[in-house]
Amino acid sequence: MTDAATNMRLKLPIVCFILQIILIILFGVLVQYDHDTDAKEWHNTNQSDYENEFYYRYPSFQDVHVMIFIGFGFLMTFLQRYGFSSVGFNFLIAAFSLQWATLMQGFFHGMHGGKIHIGVESMINADFCTGAVLISFGAVLGKTSPVQLLIMAIFEVTLFAVNEFVLLSALGAKDAGGSMTIHTFGAYFGLMVTRVLYRPNLNKSKHRNSSVYHSDLFAMIGTIYLWMFWPSFNSAVTAHGDDQHRTAMNTYYSLAACTLATYGLSALTAHDGKLDMVHIQNAALAGGVAAGTAGEMMLTPYGSMIVGFLAGIISVLGFKYLSPILEDKLKIQDTCGVHNLHGMPGVLGAIVGAVTAAVASTDVYGKGMGDVFPDVASGQIEASYQGVRQAISLAVTLGIALGGGLFVGFILKLPVFGAPSDTICYEDSIYWEVPGDEEGHEEQLTAVNTAETEKLNS
Repeated sequence: MTDAATNMRLKLPIVCFILQIILIILFGVLVQYDHDTDAKEWHNTNQSDYENEFYYRYPSFQDVHVMIFIGFGFLMTFLQRYGFSSVGFNFLIAAFSLQWATLMQGFFHGMHGGKIHIGVESMINADFCTGAVLISFGAVLGKTSPVQLLIMAIFEVTLFAVNEFVLLSALGAKDAGGSMTIHTFGAYFGLMVTRVLYRPNLNKSKHRNSSVYHSDLFAMIGTIYLWMFWPSFNSAVTAHGDDQHRTAMNTYYSLAACTLATYGLSALTAHDGKLDMVHIQNAALAGGVAAGTAGEMMLTPYGSMIVGFLAGIISVLGFKYLSPILEDKLKIQDTCGVHNLHGMPGVLGAIVGAVTAAVASTDVYGKGMGDVFPDVASGQIEASYQGVRQAISLAVTLGIALGGGLFVGFILKLPVFGAPSDTICYEDSIYWEVPGDEEGHEEQLTAVNTAETEKLNS
């Protein structure tokens, strides 16, 4: 199945080894344990071992880590002949991205005396950054080589760190669950990349761009893991106490309301009233995305339900009606529908966050205003201006994501990265050894590939 163009025997080892050696050198020069991790520093204090940040943050880190490697990985296994690549490439780019993100985020947020200090919270933030890369991976799923994905991750992680610094530090926005920094950024970055990588003859592979019974079942494993752990994702780095408690609860109810909206609208939009598994796998998660920005705010339980309900409706309608328009009119071939799960719900979450921030008052927050909106609590700005900050942050995120995706897309178009041709997309056997009982299918696919290539070249 593999030809000279897609052969990874030299390309992938060279890229993997060089990147890992560079990371080891940079970690050796720049990275050290933080106060809660360093043996000498920690034992110079009178704190109890149980006051270590590890015990407060590690349970949330575990949940986020499961979402990154199992949730995202299995969610993308719906393609009938791309399960190895969905889980396997997810594993590869996540393992690289979390290391590179530690450095990039450390340059902007964690430098102390010329060193990047790392601990459990930096591990969580690195996983967040990795999540944005995996969202973009969903947009280009089945159409890119592992080398292209690693190159994309190098640039996207860097731009993510820049965008995160601008939003959270320069503009003073609040986005604990990443509706803007993770979901909106990852979705629109990926959409722009896939637009630049547009394949005019992708219909030659359309018979593989579909699911079968067992592949959809595997994808539902990813959905359930993501759904269960999303409250931990949104609350992982919020302030201890009521803030973290409230964020988890708001996400919990937003997801539940979103799921009912998804099931109802999925049946309503089908002529025969049957549920569409694509909607259930994806749109039922949109409530977690939409609750990301306002989750730590006093959104109220019923408010979070409204947000989740709207997110579910927007997402299902996007899958049903908007995705075909984006592909036909704008040439955006969004394999996983990240615009519907992460893009539009992320924008909704950002808008909800801006409105909720603008109406914040000490009558509602009391002394808790200092945790959620410290600049408002200190009297530096009015709550309405915090809402303006949030809105500006959304615009900045969209600008960096679209501009960065455009630039990276053109880099990935270079022919040296081993991308598959239009006739053999969504196929594991290009880059993987497949089980022996698949040999007949591979021979048939090779024959089809040869015939189609001759047609395209004629």
